[in-house]
Amino acid sequence: MERKEIVRRAIEFDTPPRLPFFLGGSWSDKLSAVIEGFPNDVCDCWEMDRQESGWFFDNPGPDDWGCQWKRTEVNNMGQVVGHPLEEWSGLSTYKPPNPRNPFYFERIDDGIKDAADRYVVITSHFNLVERLHLLHGFQRTLEDFYLDPENIHRVIQMILEFKLAHLDEAAKRFGDRINGIFLTDDWGTQTNTFVSADVFQEFFFDRYKQLFDAIHSYGWHVILHSCGKVNSFVPLFIEVGADVLNLQQPQAYGIRELGDAFAGKVCFLTTVDIQSTLPGEDPDAIRDEARKLIENWSTPEGGFIVFNYGDSEGIGVDDAVAEVMFREFYELREYWQQRT
Repeated sequence: MERKEIVRRAIEFDTPPRLPFFLGGSWSDKLSAVIEGFPNDVCDCWEMDRQESGWFFDNPGPDDWGCQWKRTEVNNMGQVVGHPLEEWSGLSTYKPPNPRNPFYFERIDDGIKDAADRYVVITSHFNLVERLHLLHGFQRTLEDFYLDPENIHRVIQMILEFKLAHLDEAAKRFGDRINGIFLTDDWGTQTNTFVSADVFQEFFFDRYKQLFDAIHSYGWHVILHSCGKVNSFVPLFIEVGADVLNLQQPQAYGIRELGDAFAGKVCFLTTVDIQSTLPGEDPDAIRDEARKLIENWSTPEGGFIVFNYGDSEGIGVDDAVAEVMFREFYELREYWQQRT
């Protein structure tokens, strides 16, 4: 069976023969060296996010939206320290980048040419809420949901129109060579979402629906990443059309709590907790959590893809710790088949 078919079956609850694995980076070679035949089912390309102004994940320069990035002491993509729409006075003359600029698409072909039979994902970071607060500033954004909703609506609509055209151009260029779009929008703190469901409904619900409907119209799955404890938003994510949720903090959500509520209703793309369990470096705890995730978040029909966070240094762990997790998931790859 082709690897992309195994992933599709997991997403659509069509009884895959085993767990799919979304490895990314160099982890495929690392794991193949120690576990013969370790599966690598997804080809993930981030090149559509590279900015003509210079910014990329390894270069915290300015981006094409006018956001000024600065790297933190930890080796990572950095953070925005200059917001081009921090003051609304700039909105009347502000112009977003050209979503159909050939620059954004010219490296994708190289990024996916060796996909073979793997499931192909194009990643598009900083979507509706993330790009909003990158432009306006996080605190000001939270305030202006209440103090200046008209301008907030204007900016979100501008971002949506960019994203729709950006993905439409990708569809024209690559069509069915793409299988899924990985979108990022962090919505949570460690304890809850940082806005209410009412705010989400007023500003984002219909726009997400429009964005996700467009993605589905191209025959692609919607994969949505969101950090933080977003339990209360999961029903909204499902309602607007997310096919897969990339959630990386199982301890924050409550493994059993989230599974009881949503297993079988949406596919989970996940890892052992990147903020507690993996940094704890206890092999037994890592293996135990991997098993609990399979038991509580997956079903005999599918709904689970093993994910690699991909930056061990960024979460303060050694690659050997991540290998413990992968080995355990590998041992559990036919969990439901073995139970029948």
